[in-house]
Amino acid sequence: MASLLYRLGRFSARRAWLVIVAWVVVLGLAGGAFALFGGTLTSAVSIPGTATQKVSDELSEKFPAASGGRGTVVFTTTDDSAFTDEQKTAIGDLLTKSESLDDVKATTNPFDTQQQLDDSAQQIVDGRAQIADATAQLDAGQAQLDAAKAQVTAGQAQLDAAKAQAAGAPAAVQAQLAAQQAQIDAGTAQIATQQSTLDDGRTELETQSATLEQGSDLLDLASAIRQVSTDGTTAVGGIQFDKSLNLVPAEAKEAIVDAMNDADIDGVTVEVSNDIAASIPEILGPGEIGGVIFAAVVLFIMLGTLIGASLPLINAIIGVGVGVLASLALSGTITMLSVTPVLGVMLGLAVGIDYSLFILNRHRTQLKNGVPLAESIGLANGTSGNAVVFAGSTVLIALLALNLTGIPFLGLMGTVGAICVFVAILIAITLTPAVLSLVGGKILTKKARARIGKAENRAKVPTKPMSTVRAAITVVAGVAVLLIIAIPALSMRLGLPAGSSEPVDSSAYKAYKLVDDKFGAGVNGPLIVVADLDEAVTDDTLIAEQVRIGTILKAENDVVAIAPIGASDDDMLLAFQVVPEGGPTSESTEQLVRDLRGLDIDGVSELGVAGNASGNIDVSEKLADALPLYLLVVVGLSLIILIFVFRSILVPLTATLGFVLSLFASFGGITAVFQWGWLAPVFGVHDPGPILSFLPILVVGILFGLAMDYQLFLVSGMREAYAHGTPARLAVQRGLHAGRTVVIAAALIMISVFGGFMFSNSVMIQSIGLGLALGVLLDAFVVRLLIIPAVMHLLGESAWWMPKWLDRILPNVDVEGASLERSHPTHEADDIEEPKPEPVPV
Repeated sequence: MASLLYRLGRFSARRAWLVIVAWVVVLGLAGGAFALFGGTLTSAVSIPGTATQKVSDELSEKFPAASGGRGTVVFTTTDDSAFTDEQKTAIGDLLTKSESLDDVKATTNPFDTQQQLDDSAQQIVDGRAQIADATAQLDAGQAQLDAAKAQVTAGQAQLDAAKAQAAGAPAAVQAQLAAQQAQIDAGTAQIATQQSTLDDGRTELETQSATLEQGSDLLDLASAIRQVSTDGTTAVGGIQFDKSLNLVPAEAKEAIVDAMNDADIDGVTVEVSNDIAASIPEILGPGEIGGVIFAAVVLFIMLGTLIGASLPLINAIIGVGVGVLASLALSGTITMLSVTPVLGVMLGLAVGIDYSLFILNRHRTQLKNGVPLAESIGLANGTSGNAVVFAGSTVLIALLALNLTGIPFLGLMGTVGAICVFVAILIAITLTPAVLSLVGGKILTKKARARIGKAENRAKVPTKPMSTVRAAITVVAGVAVLLIIAIPALSMRLGLPAGSSEPVDSSAYKAYKLVDDKFGAGVNGPLIVVADLDEAVTDDTLIAEQVRIGTILKAENDVVAIAPIGASDDDMLLAFQVVPEGGPTSESTEQLVRDLRGLDIDGVSELGVAGNASGNIDVSEKLADALPLYLLVVVGLSLIILIFVFRSILVPLTATLGFVLSLFASFGGITAVFQWGWLAPVFGVHDPGPILSFLPILVVGILFGLAMDYQLFLVSGMREAYAHGTPARLAVQRGLHAGRTVVIAAALIMISVFGGFMFSNSVMIQSIGLGLALGVLLDAFVVRLLIIPAVMHLLGESAWWMPKWLDRILPNVDVEGASLERSHPTHEADDIEEPKPEPVPV
């Protein structure tokens, strides 16, 4: 590989303009592909196969009226007074017009809905009064019948007595008594008919009363749900889509936002929830640009020339352009999360600058030592370029391994990141040599060019190792610091951003806060509960079954209200809206989802929970379940790779343990800032909450690759010195001395690039930026530059121990290209102009 890269570097140097033009053409093609095939991004995170998705699919199949994503629009008066009739009419007209927009199935007028709820409550009151009046009339009728029955009974007794006395009386008397008996019998029959009518009326009244009370029970279950606030100043309108939120095109959501922003209702402010108006993060904002500027300053301080400082930046920007534009070209056919291209920019800038810097720095060192320009470019590409390819390969493997999690959006993020890193590697080993050949000796300062080839220009090497006491103290102190920083990670909660995570000045954040203040936190994250019945309900039993199941659901902790949605077309499914006490990201809501799914209700074969809050919980849990396996794969991979590279058992173990320490310390810092709220104002965290669910697994993949970069560039120098006969402890010091400057600069550049993203307008980007910046800071400066050298000093010769049988079967991986240096001690100049010493002014 080293020889191949050496030849590639020489070729790129000789055909510099060809290489440069080729990359410009590639950049143009990537831009053209994006323009032709690029689509829109989404902010909705979903994972196929989750419990929430299964419920959504069931609703779509059996209950189309209740299926589809839902969003809300919040209307509030500007002067905090109750809505006027004109304002109510204007809001209703606006929502009705919105039904004609693409992908909108229906809208809910909050005032009509609230009026229906109020009317229903009044109808219950009126119905009870009517039933009471009818009951009173029945009771009065019953009293009259009872009196008539008493009279008939008394008449019958008198007639029976008369019959007894008239025994043997003339026929005329007997006929008179028979006529009286007939009158009494007729009266009795009439009373019986009236009693039957009265009983039927009472039965019907009891049925009506039972139905009324069941309706009252349903209203009581939903009594805490309002569409208009009690003070009449705020109303929540509903937008129902014809498909799941994550499938609704961004253009459709933007059309709704535009329609609401253009409403211009006098005295009314319109805010759209994050389900519809979630912000798409800027790919490159002021913070990110500031990070690049800081990286430029670091490069200038290290290299001393504007040309040297600008070269890695230009290469990285070209690489980012190619990688991100090519990736975005896929967004027209693949659903791509809005954070995906931002991750590509983040990684592409960071590794692009660093990889070019590694080759450039090696080239500068060789030039100072008098190596001819063309030979220096080839050797730098064959040695440091070889290390870049190897280090970059570890990053690629870690990113592509995200596809093993089985989570589509995360795998796509890893793939896009890998594309950007791959392009950065290609840029480093082709475009960097090409530009270096055009720059020539100007890559060095005038002072350095004047001392080319002189002894004083050669780097000094340490002659004694560090103190063993110092090494022991360094290990103990470094590990203690990392463990302390990692403590908050023990309480890390995972989740997805809600409206409270949106920028403070955004419509989504204002809508979230208005609903929270006027209606309660749970209204921002209602749940949809679906009950699969053992037997179909009938029209007569529907309300009773809704009350029965709804009452059981309402009895759960942290449930504020239950609203029945209806029954499926086959009457085998009942759907309910459940409003929790807490918001969509609260611990109580998470527990409620688990409690509801665990309920065992007679007559219900399965109880499913859907909605944005449960979807977030499912995504977070699946990601959390995937993290241990992914971490195991990555850690195991790091051990195998490092055993190949360093031909040692203990060096890979210490490197991997160091990575794990810095990883969990990074998690601790993220938790402290974004979940606990420490230093929240500094990082712009206005509403602390759960950590982004896919952040840990993403940081594992990226930080692993970067940690192995620094491990390779530092420890390979130690290995090289040891292999050339330097005592083990002294080799540690010499390797550290040789590589620390470029590693410090590279780490500062990565920290500045990642840190710039901490000031993004998206909490997702903020948390990823902080996690990576803090991870690189701790891993580079605490683990790689302090703990690892100290540990290797304490291990001494045993650091390089390896079983002989394993040493025999392992291939020789020459990461630093030492064999190339031995075979190319010097090279005659070719047609590329060599740097010439300039006279030093007297």
